Amino acid sequence: MVFQYVYILQSEKDNNFYIGYTININRRIKQHNNGESFSTKSRRPFRLVYCEICLAEKDAMLREKYLKSAWGKRYIKNRIKNYLKNGYGRK
Repeated sequence: MVFQYVYILQSEKDNNFYIGYTININRRIKQHNNGESFSTKSRRPFRLVYCEICLAEKDAMLREKYLKSAWGKRYIKNRIKNYLKNGYGRK
């Protein structure tokens, strides 16, 4: 079984989040941090702040889409509120 990972990275440069999905989370984080992703190249380095596992690619795609919505952003801020409150997401 191949897992699908929905992940949220936080830029150490601007503290903003990036949401994506992949089948290889370690490789994908390295690609983001090595500047191999056009959409995140100027915002690196990144740290993984949240991850979910899905069993089907379609579920991961839908979850990624939800997390990018206004409701999804609220969900994430609530889900990782202790991380954010304790200042881990700040320089």
